[in-house]
Amino acid sequence: MLFNDPRMDHLFRRTGFGASAEDVQLFGALGYQGAVDLLTDFEQFPDDIDSFIGSSGYAGVTASAGGAFRPNTVVNDARQRWLFRMVHSQRPLQEKMALFWHDHFATAYSKLAGLVADSSHAVRMMAAKPSEDPNGMRGQYELFRQYALGNFRDLVRAIAEQDAATNYWLDGYTNTRSQPQENFGRELMELFTRGVGYYTEEDVYAAARVYTGWNSRRVNTVSGDATSGRYEVYYNANQHQTAAKTFSFPIYADGSRTIPARGADAGIQDSLDLINALAGHRETALLLARKLWSFFVSEVYEPTDAWLHAIADTYQSSGYNMRSVVRRVLTSSQFLDPAVYFTRYAWPVEYVVRAIKEVGWSGFSLSSTLTPLLNMGQQLFEPPDVAGWDWGETWFSTGARLQRMNFASTLANNQRVNMATAARGNTTPTALVDYFLGRVTPMPYDAASRNQLVTYVQAANTFIGTDTQLRTKTAGLAHIMVASSEYQFV
Repeated sequence: MLFNDPRMDHLFRRTGFGASAEDVQLFGALGYQGAVDLLTDFEQFPDDIDSFIGSSGYAGVTASAGGAFRPNTVVNDARQRWLFRMVHSQRPLQEKMALFWHDHFATAYSKLAGLVADSSHAVRMMAAKPSEDPNGMRGQYELFRQYALGNFRDLVRAIAEQDAATNYWLDGYTNTRSQPQENFGRELMELFTRGVGYYTEEDVYAAARVYTGWNSRRVNTVSGDATSGRYEVYYNANQHQTAAKTFSFPIYADGSRTIPARGADAGIQDSLDLINALAGHRETALLLARKLWSFFVSEVYEPTDAWLHAIADTYQSSGYNMRSVVRRVLTSSQFLDPAVYFTRYAWPVEYVVRAIKEVGWSGFSLSSTLTPLLNMGQQLFEPPDVAGWDWGETWFSTGARLQRMNFASTLANNQRVNMATAARGNTTPTALVDYFLGRVTPMPYDAASRNQLVTYVQAANTFIGTDTQLRTKTAGLAHIMVASSEYQFV
């Protein structure tokens, strides 16, 4: 237990990626409600974490292509930058929600890289930081960070009308008046908003026609330079179908289901009308409530209808404000019920980042996590399909479970000297185990499992806490705990 308050440990496992000693110092004195307020009002902290990349005292990064570290244009560098933020950000909930939206609006780098002039453009579509991009391009992940706890309707509109990554991923760049492309319209209704069972095939075709003309182009190019310029979504009025579009569900407050015929120059309004309708429907509110239950509360227990409708009420009454929604989740009695602690299966990224935060990072390069994460089944910027990753027990194939155990060994051995130094003064097996249970936060061990940890420390030689013994036993304890079944839950 890090905070000496199980509610706080639970809060940080769910809203972030576990807690480091720095997190405990920053949030520990606030109490539960104060911590929730600061986590959800994260703009109180400066968004300056990137300035510490490469600094002493922080996890390291390794340039993937040699030379300079280039997270705007090299995909593995972009992955390391996101992991760095997860480990060190004072805004953990911003990164946690960015991960949530990355799954919700799933988009994969590999398809984009096959469609554009140079793979660096695909990285920029996914991860470019506008202040560092020569053309001010904002990658999809930066969009998720911007709208992490923002207005859901505005986020959906930005995805539909501004995000080049989504436009290419769902083939919107081919959506023309003569050949409407249905992929984006289908996923807009099935995955992003109302959900399966709340639209028809006729709705898909109508939505496809709403987005005719919403295409992509490359601008600010230099002749002969495949890396120059940027890709952007734009509305091509000449390719928009101007006829009326009728849906099976209400589009307007008066119950009308038809977006009226409009001139091509006014066709942008079709998108706004459809998104306003989809964002406001009760089914969208309930879809988000169910997904937030699984993400924040539990994958073992089912939510009650009353809880789902309470969260949906907050979504609608707040005007789709996700900050209000997430606050309602985090302060609900169901979230705070000890029965739901450790009833969510840790995603590979959550598992790896939490282990780094709790075991240590000094002298550890985040590049060392990329292959293990891939083998565990989660590569950032590479969800498997439009539905995102499968959650829950599906993370735990035999091979993926072995990769977690191997990563625990790698990290523990890398940090053995640092852990031994920090553990000095623990001169009995029981004291050393207690020290680690205050640093690493697995699901509570039963008495037999805890006794096995004490026996491990005592084994072979009388343990008195010498530096040599500590280097061996701290690494061993960290490996055992982080690899244990009890550590695979958050």
